[in-house]
Amino acid sequence: MTTPLLQNFAAGRWQNGSGDGETLTNPITGEAMVRVSNEGLDLHEAYQFSRQEGGVNLRSLTYAQRASLLKALVEVLTQNKARYYEIAQANSGTTTKDSAVDIEGAIFTLGTFAKLGASLGDAHLLREGQIASLSKDGMFQSQHFLNPTPGLALFINAFNFPAWGLWEKAAPALLSGVPVVVKPATSTAWLTHAMVEDVIRANILPIGALSIVCGSSKGLLDHLASFDVVSFTGSAQTAQIIRSHPVVTQKAIRLNIEADSLNSALLDPTALEGTQSFDALVSEVVREMTVKSGQKCTAIRRIFVPKLAYEAAAKAISEKLKRVSVGNPSNEAVRMGSLVSFAQKQSVIKGIEELSSELDVLFNGNSGAFMDVTQTQHACVAPVLLGSSNPKPLSKVHELEVFGPVATLLAYEELNDAFDMIEKGEGSLVISLYSDDPKFVVQASTRLGAHHGRVHVISSDVAAVQTGHGNVMPVSLHGGPGRAGGGEELGGLRALGFYHRRTALQASSLMVDALLKQSAVWVC
Repeated sequence: MTTPLLQNFAAGRWQNGSGDGETLTNPITGEAMVRVSNEGLDLHEAYQFSRQEGGVNLRSLTYAQRASLLKALVEVLTQNKARYYEIAQANSGTTTKDSAVDIEGAIFTLGTFAKLGASLGDAHLLREGQIASLSKDGMFQSQHFLNPTPGLALFINAFNFPAWGLWEKAAPALLSGVPVVVKPATSTAWLTHAMVEDVIRANILPIGALSIVCGSSKGLLDHLASFDVVSFTGSAQTAQIIRSHPVVTQKAIRLNIEADSLNSALLDPTALEGTQSFDALVSEVVREMTVKSGQKCTAIRRIFVPKLAYEAAAKAISEKLKRVSVGNPSNEAVRMGSLVSFAQKQSVIKGIEELSSELDVLFNGNSGAFMDVTQTQHACVAPVLLGSSNPKPLSKVHELEVFGPVATLLAYEELNDAFDMIEKGEGSLVISLYSDDPKFVVQASTRLGAHHGRVHVISSDVAAVQTGHGNVMPVSLHGGPGRAGGGEELGGLRALGFYHRRTALQASSLMVDALLKQSAVWVC
């Protein structure tokens, strides 16, 4: 039986790529599911159609009208959720609970931007800041406005969030009036494709406002134009290739990069075993190691605890990890599914071996059997906790991210030592602090804030309602400096800034007032 080929949607029509393409497989059974190929696709035609048809028609609508389109997308995706869960389980190896992080998170983010966009009303541009006088009599003024960029938004996405990874980018882009071309990661492209297919067949968006190209990334950047924008999520190595691409450099293409990073958890130096902060850290670490099998760009990779709490933390985390059942996600007794592919498993195993050369193995669940897994070649990897009670001279632990259910526990004697080690990560998406002491939180946030896109504080008064170290909320910033890529996504209406061009209008008060009436306040 021939493995079905997923079509690309480009230039306003469904198109087959030529050749055999690449095959997507079930990471538990190895079964071939679908194929993808974009070979022979005319990307120049596709991009031109997106700009001239999708973009022009989107921008003819007001922000409120585009917000209503997002609301309609939510309804379509919600109606088809059952199918998405089936695809996620088969293609990504995720349990129902882990699939929800991706699928429900995507729909929730779309719904949030639909509500935010409705508040912008019947405007076609945004205004920022206050009017500034440029003359003594106040008649000649300056006001900053933001216009949607007349280009397209190209999304090059990662394999770990095929649903959320699309819609957290597409929601602010479409709300801004910018057409989207998404190139999903090949290994998990099926779910992205299913969602795009449902949206296009529902005929909600203007034709050309949403396109999908599955398969190779060859030539993807070659046909970009000056007003296009690119948002990439993936490895720092690939990010460097994108940054140095001739078209990107020559045409000053605006980039948003989210790369790999070594996110941290830091326990208050006074929070020893038995305190609520200690217990909160243990629970959060286990959750972050196991949700989506640790394949989250925001997952906790390094855990910093006071030296007096090191042994107790190692024991407490290990005891919880022992109770995590790993295996076939179709089995309801399984708590943690597989990695997305056998290739990803090999990468994780290699990373564990490399980290083990300078760290102690505190827990390794891979000696036991996996539940309901009969194939010899599968992508399951159980949680692994590595650590050191004397990590100050170590280097690999601050350089190598193992993108799976792996974390490192590191002891510190003085708080400044912990700060120094955290900073060796050279920029991360998120750090979580565990403390009931405001002075500690202020000290840590002041020292480490510039190194992180988000500081997540878990204290006993919010323990029951906090949203989680690794959960990205649409109204909060997602991104990070340095190694994390230097990009910014989400953050409520802040996200629209990437898809707009800021202009200073210098004119008489009469002219400024006329444009003010056509704009909405950009409250960010």
